[in-house]
Parts: sequence; structure tokens; C-alpha cells
Amino acid sequence: MTATFVDRKLEAKATRLEKQISQLKDKAAKLRRSGKPKAVPDYVFQGHDGKPLKLSQAFGTKKDLIVIHNMGTTCPYCTLWADGFVSLLPHLEDRTAFLLVSQDPVAKQKAFRKSRGWTFRMASSQGTTFFADMGFADKDGNVWPGFTTFRKRGTKVERLSRQFFGPGDDFCSAWHFFDMLDGGTKGWHPKFKY
Repeated sequence: MTATFVDRKLEAKATRLEKQISQLKDKAAKLRRSGKPKAVPDYVFQGHDGKPLKLSQAFGTKKDLIVIHNMGTTCPYCTLWADGFVSLLPHLEDRTAFLLVSQDPVAKQKAFRKSRGWTFRMASSQGTTFFADMGFADKDGNVWPGFTTFRKRGTKVERLSRQFFGPGDDFCSAWHFFDMLDGGTKGWHPKFKY
């Protein structure tokens, strides 16, 4: 007889809850996708090559685009999420274009990007209303992290959906690993260096 270290009743309850959560996430995703796309202006960002980068140009040859709204070099949480995108990038770019945007000036972005080993494309939205227009900044200029999805129809760019980033979300797996430890995160916060 082999020993078992699994509490089967507890695992069965957790599995049922996880199934319900998965079904609710599917419903939420379908609801977000069911919204009517809204045409948006062709925002002009500052690209890392020193040239203006229009939102429509960020699609490259793709018809879909994910734009990450990043709070910039002062936010260790945004850095945690962005670090995770590096390994996902080839998979994401097989399906869609990908761009990380912050309000930091390009020179600051470039230095930080290099220090982190980030390989995704970045641009500065400094001087634009992009964050506020997409619902990621308030009237006082406070910004939040997350992402917006877009599609391109001819020359028109349409906003499809958005989601915010935050501890415990589905866009950074570290939180889910910590959830399974004794005491969960125990107040853990991301840092720039460990």
C-alpha cells in the first residue's frame, strides 16, 4: 500500500471551485468580446528609433494588437508583469502584434528596457491622452496598469476590450504560485532587484 499525502475531500472541493472560476472567466471573456468595437484616433507615440509611431503602425502585418499600459520605471509591479512578457512574446506575436507603452520619455525607457533584458517593442505615450482615453488614467494624471486590445479594419483602428493588472490576476503567474504557499503572499511585494 502506498502512502497518500493528498486530502481528497479538500482537493475535490477546490477542484469544483476552480471549475466554477474557469467557467466564470470564460463568461467574462465572452462578455468583453461581445462589446461593440469603437473607432479610436490614430495616436502618435514616440518610438525607440526616435521617430513617431502611429497606433496603426504598431500592428505591423497583423490585424490584432495588444497594447500594455505600463506605469513606467518607478513601478516594481509593472516591471514584474513586463518581465513575464519576455518569455511569452514569441507565442503572443505568432497571433498578434504587441506593444508596451508608458509615459516615460524614450531615453528612460530604453535604458530600463536594456537593464531588464526586455525584447518587446516599446513606445512613449508622453504628451498624449492615450492612457486617459483608454480608461487607464484619471483627470489628475494618475495611471493604472493593464492592457487594451485593438483590431485594424482597413485604415481604421478599433478598440475591442481592456483589463487592469493587479496582484492575483491571470497575467502574472507568480501570484498563483504564492497563493499555494503557507500564508499565501505573506505581504510579498515585487522589487527591482532581489
